[in-house]
Amino acid sequence: MRSGVVDTNKATVATCGVAIMAKGSVPGHSKTRLVPPLTFEQAAQCNTAFLRDVGDNILAAAAERSIAGYIAYGPAEARPFFQDNLPREMALIEACYPSLGECLDHTITQLLERGHSAAVVINADSPTLPTSLLLETADVLAGPGDRAVLGPALDGGYYLLGVKAQHRRLFQSIAWSTEHVAQQTLERAAEVNLPVHVLPTWYDVDEIATFKLLLGELFEGKSFAPALSSARAHHTRALIQSLLESPDFKNRLTLNAFGRAAE
Repeated sequence: MRSGVVDTNKATVATCGVAIMAKGSVPGHSKTRLVPPLTFEQAAQCNTAFLRDVGDNILAAAAERSIAGYIAYGPAEARPFFQDNLPREMALIEACYPSLGECLDHTITQLLERGHSAAVVINADSPTLPTSLLLETADVLAGPGDRAVLGPALDGGYYLLGVKAQHRRLFQSIAWSTEHVAQQTLERAAEVNLPVHVLPTWYDVDEIATFKLLLGELFEGKSFAPALSSARAHHTRALIQSLLESPDFKNRLTLNAFGRAAE
């Protein structure tokens, strides 16, 4: 059996299953809002680096808590990409449905059915997400009673959602890909009387402004949240360092900055 896959025939199953909601890296389809200043190829490389760092972050948390890591991926034909590029300790869940809500609900269902008493879904766009937030999530969900954990994102979405039981209402009537997602999710939780522990806000790297936040964290010592210790994001740092060595990339980054400022 592949390392990291939960075997429900065994006595020991990790308390908390954590799955990255991921898409394969395809130039022209991955992280396209980072183009420019990145090229389509570079944007796809960033997607891969982010995924690797988020995977490493889950494994770092798993060294301190009872956590099992997963990759919930789409499309179906992307499976070889994840087998080749993500840690072998992380099992795969195919989650390819028409809407994000359906993908999230399916992934949570799969995690609970595999024997975990808590199910967590996280994004693939926050390579520096503090490991402490994953540990906090696991600790909160290990407590008694039904509850949820929500990590609000800077853009109004969320970077993490954790539950102890299936609550499909959390994914219904949500304006996905808007700044209302986190607030609407909290409203759905209130409708079903589900207590929610809200984590500190973090950011998704999905457009030029947040890409610059990432650069500030990795290369300028600028902390997004001084009270939290960012993950080191080795893969992302190495990739961007190689990009910064190119005068052409630096020029595109500068021109893009001035262009956005003038808008």
